[in-house]
Amino acid sequence: MINRRIAISVAAALALGALPQAPALAQSYPARPVTLVVPFPPGGGTDTGGRIIAEQLGKRWNQTVIIDNKGGAAGMIGADIVAKAKPDGYTLLLGNIGTQAINPSLYAKLPYDADKAFAPISLIAELPLAMMVNPAVPAKSVAEFITLAKAQPGKLTYSSAGAGGAPHLAAEMFKDQTNTFILHVPYRGGGPAIADLLAGHVQLSFMTVLEASGHIKAGKLRALAVTGDKRVPAFADLPTLSESALPGFNAISWLGLLAPAGTPQDILDKISSDIRAILADESVRARLASLGGVPRATTPPEFAKLIADDKARYAQIIRSRKISIE
Repeated sequence: MINRRIAISVAAALALGALPQAPALAQSYPARPVTLVVPFPPGGGTDTGGRIIAEQLGKRWNQTVIIDNKGGAAGMIGADIVAKAKPDGYTLLLGNIGTQAINPSLYAKLPYDADKAFAPISLIAELPLAMMVNPAVPAKSVAEFITLAKAQPGKLTYSSAGAGGAPHLAAEMFKDQTNTFILHVPYRGGGPAIADLLAGHVQLSFMTVLEASGHIKAGKLRALAVTGDKRVPAFADLPTLSESALPGFNAISWLGLLAPAGTPQDILDKISSDIRAILADESVRARLASLGGVPRATTPPEFAKLIADDKARYAQIIRSRKISIE
C-alpha cells in the first residue's frame, strides 16, 4: 500500500511538471533590469522614442529599463547583439524599418538571419517623413515640384542621411513614380544632410517629421507633404503625397520592439500587452505625437506581418532602382 501511494505521488508530480509553466514565467517577468538595445547613436528619432518607451515600461514593471546605444553599420551592430542574446526577455531591440525591413535586401550579407533571428513584439509608432525643400526653390506644392524637376532633369539634388535608409528609398520611390531625374547626395548622418539643405547646397530632402519639425516651424524649410497614408497631427494642414499628386504613395519609417528568437511566447505577449497599455495613455501618445510620431501598438503576429510586407515592398524598390551596398 505504501509503495502504491508513493507511485501515485510520483506520477502526480511528474504530471504537474509536464504542465506548461509559461504563465509562471510571465507572472514573474521581469525580475531584474531589462536592457533595451537602441542600434543608433543617442539623440536621433529612434533613440528619443526608445527612451520614452523605456521610461514607461520601467514604471509599469517597477524595474530599470537600461538604454544601450550600439550604433553603427546601419543598425546592424546593435541588432546583431540582440540576435545573439539569451532569449529570456531581458535583452530587447528597438528596431526600425531600416534594421528589419530594408537591410535584408540592401546588404549582400548580414551577421544574422534576418528572417529567423528575432521575435517581433509590437509596433510602437509610425514615423511619416516630410518632403521638404529649401525656401529658395520656387515650388510651393508637390505638383509644382514635379513640374520643376521634369523641366530640369539632373539639375536638382536631394540629400539623405546615407544610402539605403528610409529617407533615401522614399526619394527613390518618388522619382520612380514621377519619372523624374533628381541626383542623390548621401551624407554621413541626418545632421549634415539637413545642414546642406538649409544652406541651399541641395534642393530637396525626405526626413522624419521628428527631425524636420523645428526647421519647418521656424520657416527655414518648406514642407510640401508627408509620406504616410494619413496626415500627421503635428502638421494637420500638411497634405500627404497621396492627396497631393501620387495616389497610393506610402513610405514611412517606424519603431518597434523585438526580442531574440526563442523568447517564451508568454513573455512576448506580456510585453506586447504592456506596450498597448502604455500607448493607450494620452500623455504618452501626446509626447510621441509632438515628435511627429503616430503611436500604434500591435500584437506580435500583426507586427510580424508588417515587417514581412515592408520587406517585400522595399526589396522591390531596391531591385528596380538597382541600389546596393557592399
